[in-house]
Amino acid sequence: MVGAGSAGCVLANRLSQDPRIRVLVLEAGGSDAHPYVRAPVGFLKTFQDPRFNWCYTTEPGPGVDGRAIFFPRGKVLGGSSSINGHLYVRGQARDFDTWAQMGNRGWSYDDVLPYFRRAEDRSSGADDFHGSGGPQHVSDIHERHPVCEAFIAGAEQAGVPRNPDYNGAVQEGVGYYQRTIRKGRRHSAATGFLHPVRNRPNLRVETGAHVLRIDVEDGRATGVTWRQHGKVHRSRAGAEVVLAAGAINTPHLLQLSGIGPAGLLRDLGIPVLRDLAGVGAGLQDHYAVRVVHRVTGSATLNERARGPRLWWEIARWLATGGGLLAFSPAHVGAFVRSRPELELPDLQFVFTPASYTDGVVGQLQREPGMTLGVWQMRPESRGHVRARSADPDAPPAIQPNYLADEIDRRSIVEGLRWGRRLLASPALEGYRGPETLPGAAVRSDDELLAYARAKGATVYHAIGTCRMGTDPEAVVGPDLRVRGLEGLRVVDASVMPTMVSANTNAATLMIAEKASDMIREAARTGAGRPASGTGTEHS
Repeated sequence: MVGAGSAGCVLANRLSQDPRIRVLVLEAGGSDAHPYVRAPVGFLKTFQDPRFNWCYTTEPGPGVDGRAIFFPRGKVLGGSSSINGHLYVRGQARDFDTWAQMGNRGWSYDDVLPYFRRAEDRSSGADDFHGSGGPQHVSDIHERHPVCEAFIAGAEQAGVPRNPDYNGAVQEGVGYYQRTIRKGRRHSAATGFLHPVRNRPNLRVETGAHVLRIDVEDGRATGVTWRQHGKVHRSRAGAEVVLAAGAINTPHLLQLSGIGPAGLLRDLGIPVLRDLAGVGAGLQDHYAVRVVHRVTGSATLNERARGPRLWWEIARWLATGGGLLAFSPAHVGAFVRSRPELELPDLQFVFTPASYTDGVVGQLQREPGMTLGVWQMRPESRGHVRARSADPDAPPAIQPNYLADEIDRRSIVEGLRWGRRLLASPALEGYRGPETLPGAAVRSDDELLAYARAKGATVYHAIGTCRMGTDPEAVVGPDLRVRGLEGLRVVDASVMPTMVSANTNAATLMIAEKASDMIREAARTGAGRPASGTGTEHS
């Protein structure tokens, strides 16, 4: 298995439950045993730290004023679940029903809900939509800030209903986010799924293991070649090779291995083993813009993050697991229809009683502030991931093509107008200071779009680059096997055929839960098993 991110950790746990299955997990990153990873607020530190992050950058995009945008991806046990914003958001039932209607039988909402529930340990207990006792802990916020309470009240004044469970029967509404945090500590996929089973005799996890290529013989993936501490190893698979390296690294590794668009591979001097035009195509991501105000009449998180108060917050977190260090970056969420004629919400908002330099997550400002971010949940724009060379150490070219589609441009402008409407509510009157971004001078549609082009950024929700489907452009089928090759599956966010109306981590966990049943069934029946056994060679 390539990758110990969200999907890889789930697979490592579920597959190794069967003592007859031996699992080798190869993770390019290192240990997650670091305070920056364990403390929820530590995401501010891991955001641009190459110890935990691939620190990719997109290609300059015409829809974003020719900017190259920083594009973080987890490079650590737990993958992006170890550096993300902790939000647990599944999406709408319609998302998964659409997958099924596209030919992916077995992926409707009714089909996948049991896997969401199986993965989950909901702090408030199980019900028809939530699980209890699963590996992934999901909790409610521990401290409700008065500015957050005012924002929720103001959203209700603007006609947005209060919704205590957007992962339940209905997504639309406003309420506090559910989070992958337990007792004030990040509860990543590594924490929940991997670490409790690391001592199983049939599970081996190697960190600092950079996979260089997939080895293919006679149309079958037989293993992988990987490098660790300068030494090259070759491991053979007794049953299957599973790629769980994410929506960027999985298509990149396939291309480096000769599996992808034939023209691209030939241009790079890579022998073509399988011409699959869809490998690396169809990249989707959420593109967010933010409205920022100064705050009066209340302290915000900005002031709690410096000086003596910060040391007190650190001591509080160490002693109780509460306070500033236990917060996720977003506290309140809202799911809104940009236009009344829409049947379902198409805009997602993230609100926090804090503000950052230039409005982008990173350095907190000194003055009290509040931030409301927004993105279109189901973008129409498509991009790509492409190898730049045959060198496995060269990062791929990432082009999301943000705002390439007119629907995306129109929606982001509507999102900014909705954001201003929510922040202008009477309930926030006692807290609302001047708008600092985009600023009072930015009013027209053209001006708002220009602001979005200049200041928007990724929300780190890359999907779709090894799309699941039954059409000729699909990379994997509904069983997640790579088309035209034996012994090779993809199990990560790259297989999503369309974007979910949500943050993507919860759906990735679900995909891996479902895939683990598929793989275990194949192992039980011996379907597709080669004659040779497992092993590792060194060179």
